[in-house]
Amino acid sequence: MKKVLKITGFTILTILILLIVIPFVFQGKIQGMVKQFINENVNANVEFSDVSLSFLRRFPEAHVSINDFVITNFEPFKGDTLVAAKTIAFTVSIPELFKTAGEDPIVINSISIDEALVTLKTNTEGQTNYDIAKASETETTSSETESSSFAFSIDNYSIENSAFNYIDESSKMMMQISELNHTGSGTFSGETSELDTETDANVSFTMDGTNYLNHNAIKLDALIDLDLTNSKYTFKENKGYINKLPIEFNGFVQLLDEGQNIDLTFKNPESDFKNFLALIPETYSGSLDGVQTSGDFTINGIVKGVNSDKTIPTFDINIASNNASFKYPDLPKSVKNIVINTTIKNTTGFLDDTFVDIKTLNFKIDDDVFKSSASIKNITKNMLVKANLDGVLNLANISKAYPVKLENELTGILKAKLNTAFDMNAIETNAFERIKSSGTASLSNFVYASEDMANPINISEADLTFNSQSVTLNHFKAKTGESDINASGTINNLLGFVLSDTELKGNFDLNSNLFKMSDFMTESETATTDNKTTTDGESLKIPAFLDCTINANAKTVIYDNLKLTDVKGKLLIKDQQATLSNVTSSIFDGALSISGDVSTKTETPTFSFNLDANNFDISKSFQGLELLQNLAPIAKLLQGKLNTNINLAGSLDKEFAPNLSTVSGNALAELLTTNIDENKDGLISKLESSISFIDFSKLDLKDLKTKLEFANGQVSVKPFDLKYKDIAITVSGSHGFDKTLNYNAVFNVPAKYLGSEVTQLISKIDSDEAKNITIPVTANIGGSYTSPTVKTDLTNGVTNLTKQLVEIEKQKLLNKGKDQVTDLIGGIISGNKTKTDSTKTEQTNAVKDVLGGILGNKTTQTDSTKTTSNTTTTNAVKNVLGGFLKKKTKDTVK
Repeated sequence: MKKVLKITGFTILTILILLIVIPFVFQGKIQGMVKQFINENVNANVEFSDVSLSFLRRFPEAHVSINDFVITNFEPFKGDTLVAAKTIAFTVSIPELFKTAGEDPIVINSISIDEALVTLKTNTEGQTNYDIAKASETETTSSETESSSFAFSIDNYSIENSAFNYIDESSKMMMQISELNHTGSGTFSGETSELDTETDANVSFTMDGTNYLNHNAIKLDALIDLDLTNSKYTFKENKGYINKLPIEFNGFVQLLDEGQNIDLTFKNPESDFKNFLALIPETYSGSLDGVQTSGDFTINGIVKGVNSDKTIPTFDINIASNNASFKYPDLPKSVKNIVINTTIKNTTGFLDDTFVDIKTLNFKIDDDVFKSSASIKNITKNMLVKANLDGVLNLANISKAYPVKLENELTGILKAKLNTAFDMNAIETNAFERIKSSGTASLSNFVYASEDMANPINISEADLTFNSQSVTLNHFKAKTGESDINASGTINNLLGFVLSDTELKGNFDLNSNLFKMSDFMTESETATTDNKTTTDGESLKIPAFLDCTINANAKTVIYDNLKLTDVKGKLLIKDQQATLSNVTSSIFDGALSISGDVSTKTETPTFSFNLDANNFDISKSFQGLELLQNLAPIAKLLQGKLNTNINLAGSLDKEFAPNLSTVSGNALAELLTTNIDENKDGLISKLESSISFIDFSKLDLKDLKTKLEFANGQVSVKPFDLKYKDIAITVSGSHGFDKTLNYNAVFNVPAKYLGSEVTQLISKIDSDEAKNITIPVTANIGGSYTSPTVKTDLTNGVTNLTKQLVEIEKQKLLNKGKDQVTDLIGGIISGNKTKTDSTKTEQTNAVKDVLGGILGNKTTQTDSTKTTSNTTTTNAVKNVLGGFLKKKTKDTVK
């Protein structure tokens, strides 16, 4: 017995070892067969990470799995992923693995697919990405045909956690099936068999931009007859659900060479109106437990015909409800008198002829009755639309009757009586002759609050009149915070904006008694970067769809610490650009005029403005405007009036504030009746300590004009002149927006201001030339506005002036000596008149000789005869002149 147990145990162990080891022997064979099958049948790029084989997982069958399976397309969809699956597995009987290449193909018994994504596409030219099967070669006799690597005799299959997308670019249609789980069991190898299936998934369907289904849950448990010979699949016992609406199907689908032949009918087996609520996704309808309903709801339809490249099946779908109502248990209001009569039909088999006819859609909440009807035809081409609305709706009752999840409560009364008829091409091309619209709409006592708004907005009155070309805003009165708005105007192409991708055009007149910007700005717009209204890398954008003109008139506008009065002007918004034109206002006890634009067409917003300021109060304007503080920081110390014109341009940051490092432009400024504040700052104090003879509080700044240019964060000031008493001053230089300084001030200082030594020299000289003499004193101003440095060349200037005055004194003394000599000579010459001619001649010659010697004349004496008396006279004159002059030749001014 012990021996038998040993043998049995050894045998079992051997079998287990073989079951584990043998798959490694066959794994390479299986992988080769998979590749062969793909190469024989698929015209696309196929990849997978590996193929594994196990005898234990599905014993007594072999389990084969293909991991990370991906199919990508060739042209014209090159690079697109057609199929991606985490795992594709199938089972075969173990003897099938021992077949040789010349024998029949391996028969697969079951298939399972896990986490697959299938994306089917049809482009605008009608080409499909799923037509990847290789074309069959010319038929040969059965004896010459090569056998395939695999054959299918499937008992069951499953698809788990998968998704399916279908995109048709030509018809702008997209279907998405997500969270797909599907199982089927049966025998597919016989001519007739049954397939028992279970399916659940979420379905979304969009056509031409309109979302008809949005993650609607579907479920179908169906028993289907399979006629594999005729490729015909007939519904037997089945029950499906759309969300929670039960649906039953009858009929068949048959595969044809040109498409599918469909003959189906469907209906909801129950008529309770709760079935209508069940159509709405639970996310929007809430739980239906405890909901009281009355009235009926039915949906039924017929789909019949061939679905091919050219035709679709005809269909007739009817949705109806009569005098129904519902009330949620936790809500105070109910919806009554619900009437629905809708048909969706196609009678020709051509998609273009499909139409939707909403004959009636009425309801009542409290005493408010709302009625509507509409029809839509030619839905795939130039859609034709007719619609009628007539009713009153208290917006506050919506959330009281239906569990709609509103972020903020709504209040107000909406009244509408509208009729419209148009085709989409007329909307897109503004062919107003084909747009027939009329009616009125009004909104009163509407209050809306949001976290994105600083204050609730209260629209007391909004009255609209509709016509074919435009919508007239007859009255609009609103208030938010302390701000009030009154507006009127016209809106063009409202339907085009709502229904298609066109601009919203309009012209408005806007009036306000008080307009506070803070009433429209939340804390997140002015707080720290943790509360930005835009994400990193994103800046505010002017909507590209807006094309409107606003004529504004506001008695008072308050922005931050600025108060503007009598604000008037025009704002034009178009092509992501806002343009201000002829905007005028009173501010800082003066007048302001603004024109320019802000553009967000590029990634970084830009601006360009021209500002004219007349008779501004300097102190108020420079304390209130950061721009002026950066252009001329010292000006905040000035008191008086200012005229200026500023042209500037640059970029804006993410919060729509100017980026100062990018601002460039120029400015012209004129100061009127101006003086300096007695409360001096550091720069004025530094100047006064370096140049003591000037009281800077008494500078004459009247009619001062200067020009500034700024770029790259630097402000360059062109030279300008000002005066202090009889001192002329010329200033030029530059400063940075970072408050750094680099200026030169040249003071043309009269000598009398330069100390006692200079004053004494001037008094000795006692001449107009000395009294009017000036010297330039240069002050170099550097550092920063908060910590300035001042350096002057005053000491050198005084020293040079002293030397200049000494030279003037020398020149004066020389001139005085020459005057005395002249007088003496004149006397001598006058005395000669009483003497004889010979004596007169001798004395005159003697004087000439003396003057010639003193003044350096070198005239040659032509008379060779000299008398002794001449010599005597000459010596006498020299002695007299020497007494007067008492100077040596070297002392003369050089």
